[in-house]
Amino acid sequence: MDILPDLLSPNLKVVFCGTAAGKTSAKKGAYYAHSRNRFWRILHECRFTEKELLPEEFRQLQALSIGLTDLCKLASGNDDQLPIGSLTAERLVGAIQAHKPSFLAFTSRTAGRILCGRSADYGWQERLSETQIYILPTTSPRWGDRWWNEKKRHWHDFALAVQST
Repeated sequence: MDILPDLLSPNLKVVFCGTAAGKTSAKKGAYYAHSRNRFWRILHECRFTEKELLPEEFRQLQALSIGLTDLCKLASGNDDQLPIGSLTAERLVGAIQAHKPSFLAFTSRTAGRILCGRSADYGWQERLSETQIYILPTTSPRWGDRWWNEKKRHWHDFALAVQST
């Protein structure tokens, strides 16, 4: 059984894909649920949402044409805590091909590299069929404020591109 349910449907504008649910998210049954995770704050800051949603309100994103998923659906924890072999792109590729979102945005470089290759960096990647792919910096608090303040511009760049289509 999946740790967190996919929030996917046909023809979404954006699907955000993480590596796996963190321990707090798994416990609370909500995406990006750690109190210091920046995901909900940056979604609002980049104007994907009108207000900063609470993690347990994640289902409201679908009405905004935004979906959520993770590469690893059967284990939770930090990337370095996941079982070997649990990070594969097969399920994600099938879901993206079935639902055809305009954009797939990885919410960590680790997740993006599973699909886009080990050398992939932040920014635009090769398309998957009609879906444009972007790798964003993680919103996890583990990297600190200084790192985040240097990297969050990628979120704003991505948001501008999405909002201009």
